[in-house]
Amino acid sequence: MTLHIVGAGGFGRETLDAVRRSAQAPEVIFVDEDPTTEKLDGCHVVRPARLDLAEPGRHDFVVAIADPTVRRRLADQFEGLGLRPATVIDSSAVVSAGARIGPGCVVLGHAFVSTGTVLGSHVQVNYQVSIGHDTVLGDFVTILPGANVAGSVTVAAAATVGSNAAVLQGRRIGPAATVGAAALVTRDVSAGQVVIGVPARPR
Repeated sequence: MTLHIVGAGGFGRETLDAVRRSAQAPEVIFVDEDPTTEKLDGCHVVRPARLDLAEPGRHDFVVAIADPTVRRRLADQFEGLGLRPATVIDSSAVVSAGARIGPGCVVLGHAFVSTGTVLGSHVQVNYQVSIGHDTVLGDFVTILPGANVAGSVTVAAAATVGSNAAVLQGRRIGPAATVGAAALVTRDVSAGQVVIGVPARPR
């Protein structure tokens, strides 16, 4: 089985670390549209046009790009090539047996995902993130390092919660909204809105 990590930047290398710690794939290849090297951390780096997919059904992928719009485009592109979205969970992460994790998700080291939580497709949960019970993260959501999302929160598709931000229980973050770093969300956030500060207010 070959796992293709799409994106050879910092998050791609962090995803590789999680894969290696979890022994999830015998072979890893980075795929990058504009590679600066042919080898990275011991893995080959190839352009999408140079993918060798000679063995159908033996290729998985995960998109390691933070931008949710780009992530969606690349996920559609690689699924269209017949690759299957893989889920990568670092061995140091704690994921409740009562949580549901969608295809293409990445959960990095020391993250905590509580019971009843639902992660949609291609969600990124970074280092030391805490996701409370019964929270729902929509497709292509990004939760950046150190964020604390309390229980029964809804984070809609393509939204981003910044590093060390906190979202209080029961709040809703709208589609494509952004919560700034270290913000404290005490009210719902509308679609596309950017909020910052303590308490969080529209920028």
